[in-house]
Amino acid sequence: MPAWLKEANKLYLLLIVIPVAAVLEWGHADPLLIFVASGLAIIPLAGLMGEATEQLASHVGAGAGALLNASFGNAAELIIAFMALRQGLHDVVKASITGSILGNILLVLGVAMVAGGLRYERQRFNRTAAGMGASLLLLSAVSLVVPALFHFTAADQGVVVERELSLEIAIVLFSIYALSLLFSLRTHRHLFAGENPVSRAGDHAGWSKRTATFVLAGATILTALMSELLVGALEPAAASLGMTQIFVGVILVALVGNAAEHSTAVLVAWKNDMDLALGIAVNSSLQIALFVAPCLVFASYAIGSPLDLIFTPFEVAAVTVSVLIVGFVAMDGESHWMEGVMLVGVYLILAIAFFFLPG
Repeated sequence: MPAWLKEANKLYLLLIVIPVAAVLEWGHADPLLIFVASGLAIIPLAGLMGEATEQLASHVGAGAGALLNASFGNAAELIIAFMALRQGLHDVVKASITGSILGNILLVLGVAMVAGGLRYERQRFNRTAAGMGASLLLLSAVSLVVPALFHFTAADQGVVVERELSLEIAIVLFSIYALSLLFSLRTHRHLFAGENPVSRAGDHAGWSKRTATFVLAGATILTALMSELLVGALEPAAASLGMTQIFVGVILVALVGNAAEHSTAVLVAWKNDMDLALGIAVNSSLQIALFVAPCLVFASYAIGSPLDLIFTPFEVAAVTVSVLIVGFVAMDGESHWMEGVMLVGVYLILAIAFFFLPG
């Protein structure tokens, strides 16, 4: 057994659930059991995809490191959403987008602030990077508001026009994402260097480039397989649990996909690197809104099932309120554990509301 796996987080013991989920699927077991098993299996797989980037992140600085971790962490969410898209579950796809944004900027960032704040009275982070992230998050909220407003004020234009509007907005969002990468990694890289860099190279010194590549490839393939099982069992599992598909998509599926960002952000916050923790949480949300969502819209046309960006009024309101709260929290360049408690509290309030929201 490789040295890195021997020292891995105990969470990786959940990898044993992968063959269990496969056996349950082949044996046509209760969909609820398949849903639970495949969901549990995705958690360590998402963690492995994030873990394989740690050595690179320790060498490229907080900004690029956060983007790398967010990219591989969001791979699980993209795969799950794509599998749901293939099965025509558009509401679940959009709910997972909403849930991922809320989960990253409220739950992941909130828990990271609590973890770091319990160890350090105050933690500082780069206000410039945080400000840009907050501005892009506000843009993400606008991209949800505009299609919804158009739907409720000009619905007589027809579904075709709404889909065309969503496609053109997706193109704009993707372009802004590409330019934001150019800004943060090239033209203004110095602004994202971070004030409290933490080296994590020693955590897994046995990792090599070949090992990291192998782990990433294997984890991605297995995540795709488990995601297909998860989505296939989603509808009957939600019915047996008495939950709506919206709640399952916003909360349960998003929690499964956020496992990698959650663990990494909390770890680096505990080590007093709030630049990287904040970057992981915010960049993960931005990549969902500016990269994953547009990619899903493009993919929907490729498979002949166009996806629009018309979210429910409650989803739009939840994301907008959350973005504004995070903007206020990040504006002073400092954090403490009580701010984390407030973010987690807002997430729990929204989760309760989504649970009671009619399907």
